[in-house]
Amino acid sequence: MDRLLSSGRHAPTTTERTWTVTDTLLYALGVGAGATDPAAELRFTTENSTGHPHAVLPSFATLLAAEPPYLGEPAVVRHAGETLTLHRPLPPAGRARTTATVTDVYDQTSGALVEHRSEIHDTDGAHLATVERAMFVIGTGGFGGRRAPHTPWQRPAERPHHTAHHHTRPEQALLYRLSGDRNPLHSDPTVADAVGLPGPVLHGLCTFGFAARTLLRTVADDDPDRIRRISARFTAPLFPGDTLTVLVWRRPDGVLFQAVDGRGRPVLDRGMLDLHG
Repeated sequence: MDRLLSSGRHAPTTTERTWTVTDTLLYALGVGAGATDPAAELRFTTENSTGHPHAVLPSFATLLAAEPPYLGEPAVVRHAGETLTLHRPLPPAGRARTTATVTDVYDQTSGALVEHRSEIHDTDGAHLATVERAMFVIGTGGFGGRRAPHTPWQRPAERPHHTAHHHTRPEQALLYRLSGDRNPLHSDPTVADAVGLPGPVLHGLCTFGFAARTLLRTVADDDPDRIRRISARFTAPLFPGDTLTVLVWRRPDGVLFQAVDGRGRPVLDRGMLDLHG
């Protein structure tokens, strides 16, 4: 962490990831596909259903991003934001090469905000996706660096054009962790208690995946090819079993969205979606 704070950069890393049809199907189930109506999203939850050619949820690309460098114990590191840009549809199975680097370290006084970017290509060199991830490290601010730039965003005053309610399952985090994130904060009550939480929390990227599914259905006609860019800030934890409500506002230049828990507290904020065409 000291090296990141002093330089604001980190040597690029390159990793490879292979995924199978089973991985993309399991991810879809982990972010709630088919939970309300098992027949509604068969192209994402099955690979052999009549009239439903298999497709991959766009947010699966977040699993192909590289992990940021070690920033500290899990208790002091928070996932603060995610921006996914898709350059082409993801295949149901494949191999990707990911080149990643820390692009900036900002001084937010109470902590450091570390920005990390992953460029994901298939093995033939085709650019699949870019994942930009922001991590907040508690207690490491005050080093005299720049503050993160402010991106204008305001929740619209009018009623949302689309509202979707998702009832997450009590075991949602146990299912989602099978896609790769085995952080015990999402499964072990003892670990959650040690950081002052009443219980394990749902993965932020699982919540992000629920929101991305809503956007895919409500504004992109369930066509993954139309999704270009999705971004959001993580503002509060969601607990498995809670209700997640995704609010969507259409705009001439794109889509704004927000996701709130059962008490109306934003868990995803400053959400934006850009579509192709």
